[in-house]
This record gives sequence, structure tokens and C-alpha cells, in this order.
Amino acid sequence: MNQKGTLTFFCGKMGAGKTTKSKALALEKNAVLISEDDWLSAHYPDQINSFDDYLAHAARIKAFIKLHVQSILNTGTNVVMDFPANTLQQRVWFNQLCHEIECNHALIYLDLSNEQCLLQIAKRRLEQPERAQFDNEAVFYHVTNFFEPPSAIEGLKIEHVKY
Repeated sequence: MNQKGTLTFFCGKMGAGKTTKSKALALEKNAVLISEDDWLSAHYPDQINSFDDYLAHAARIKAFIKLHVQSILNTGTNVVMDFPANTLQQRVWFNQLCHEIECNHALIYLDLSNEQCLLQIAKRRLEQPERAQFDNEAVFYHVTNFFEPPSAIEGLKIEHVKY
């Protein structure tokens, strides 16, 4: 039987550093990096103009992404997903993905304060001005209303990183 790859995914508020950490970890582990932002911008260019647009389009790619990631993991290749695992429902999806093919996983919870996240969002807005529409304090607080920290009872292997 083939050794399965390990899936690594992230939980953390907007601006916590999930994308930065996912890129570094993919390089470190020689893993395939799959980014929700990349998939959404490739499949739905100029169609995501609100948080509701994001939710609708993100839901549309889930079934395909799940099968794609499972296929990669079944080859024994590690995968790092830069997709949010910020709500219980999102983490249920990741848990099912892993459970169905019986692969190992790691959920990295980047635990930063609101102030730390907002500082990083402000820095990102300067470095990537094209993201200014969504990278602002109002969107941060709106999205943070939905944030649910992971819990041990979810049955996930959680690596809690507190800054």
C-alpha cells in the first residue's frame, strides 16, 4: 500500500500570516502548495467584489479541490493548503477530506491578537495596493465575527502557534 502524503492547513484570523506561513512550509516540506486565492482568481477573474461573492465562489470550487488534493495525497506527496480553516464548518470539510483517504494532517493555528493582525494587514495593503478593497479594518472585523478557534474535540491534530 502506498504511503499517503500529509495535508497541512491553517487557521487564523485575517492578517495572521497564513499565506506567508503556507508558502514557507511548502518549500520546507517540498510539498505541493494549493492556494484558494490563486484558484479563485484563475476561475473567477474580476467576479469577487464582496464577501458574499467570495463565499459563493469558494463553495463552488470545494468539490473539485477536494478530489484534486486527495489524488495528490494518494501519491504520497505532501500538500499545504492556503485555504481558511477558520470556522468549525470549514474544518469539518478538511477533516472529511483526510478521513476519506486516511491520510495524516496538521492544522496550524496562528493565534495573533486583533492588533497584530491589523498591523500586518496595513503592511500588506502597502505592499499589495491591489488588495486594498478587502485588506482594511472594516473587512477584518466583519470576517473576524465568523472566526471560531479550533478545539481538541474536533478530532484534528492542532499545532497552536501563539505570537
